[in-house]
Amino acid sequence: MSPKPLIPFVRPLAAVKERMALAERLLKEKNPEQAQVALASVLELDPDHAVAHARRSALCIHASDWQGLRAELEWSLARLPVDLAEYERSYLSLLFGEMPKGWDQYEVRLRIPGKVGPERTFTQPRWTGEPFPGRTLLLHFEQGFGDTFMFVRYASLAKARGGRVVLAVQKQLADVIATCPGVDEVVPEGAPLPPFDLHLPLPSLPHVFRTTLDSIPCEIPYLDVPAQVPSRQRIMQVLAHSTGRTRVGCAWAGSPIHKRDKERSIPRKVFGILGGIPEVAWHSFQFGVMSDAPLPGVISLAPMLRSFSDTAYALSGMDLVITVDTALAHLAGAMGIPTLLLIHFQPDYRWLLEREDSPWYPNLRIYRQPQPGDWESVLRQVVRDLGGDPDQDCHD
Repeated sequence: MSPKPLIPFVRPLAAVKERMALAERLLKEKNPEQAQVALASVLELDPDHAVAHARRSALCIHASDWQGLRAELEWSLARLPVDLAEYERSYLSLLFGEMPKGWDQYEVRLRIPGKVGPERTFTQPRWTGEPFPGRTLLLHFEQGFGDTFMFVRYASLAKARGGRVVLAVQKQLADVIATCPGVDEVVPEGAPLPPFDLHLPLPSLPHVFRTTLDSIPCEIPYLDVPAQVPSRQRIMQVLAHSTGRTRVGCAWAGSPIHKRDKERSIPRKVFGILGGIPEVAWHSFQFGVMSDAPLPGVISLAPMLRSFSDTAYALSGMDLVITVDTALAHLAGAMGIPTLLLIHFQPDYRWLLEREDSPWYPNLRIYRQPQPGDWESVLRQVVRDLGGDPDQDCHD
């Protein structure tokens, strides 16, 4: 049998290259509408052109075309292993507010090695939400500090269905978590666990309770200042200097090891735009990076914040908190302190899309980037909303 001619295959390949080159040129020229047309023509000839799909995803993000982005991501997800695709889809569902569907999908994480931590193997059965009078339920942390602060709100709902509720949490959070209603005992990470009959990771509680946007438990506050605060006297002395003034706590950067830290943290100099807010006493809760923002008279609390008990006590003295997406936002939210949350254009699932409020924290207001990387517009809007001048030159 004679070989088939190559010409019919060469021509489409050449056409794909030409159309892709046109699309790339239009992108460089910042002509997104025509670039979309060119990319569509590429995909007509080569539906599996990975670069064309990636470029379309980026255009959807810049245009706030979330449904278009979702379609593009589905193309990628269809090429992943089944469980991993379901895991990624759970974040999409939750980002779009599709609950409880998203919580159901999120349970697949427990079948994927490395997606949860610390991984635990218990002989006791997982709790599925049934009443458990006379027995003990162990709720255990799974991910970061913010997740623990956010999901511990379900402890009182679990308590209403049974006997004892024990929480195993990060040791840094133990004293603060113990103030949560419905918690009978808190076990710091690494300490021996008491006997228990059932268990469940904290992030599985929304799944068990069939949580929807309208049924998120949001009785605020549900966390408080612990009885023991190591740096109470030092913090009290610092706060005494701003008695009678509006105290504003702030943080502009998260942990540098967070996978999205470059997106969620704000350059220190840009954060200084907030100095245009008049007549406030600034208190920095910032760790790690330089703890003094270019804000007038800012006081760094970092040296006194040796524990989250200290942080909770210092937060209790604030009239307002302005922060990026870190555990500080969750703790302030859980304590009922008015909070302005500054988030990246493409947010974490819990902050949903295109809304200024949060069903998780009624006391929290969201400020979103209008375009990826545009923190300046966010901070200027905060200043204007608080009666300030974003163009004021504010240096220490």
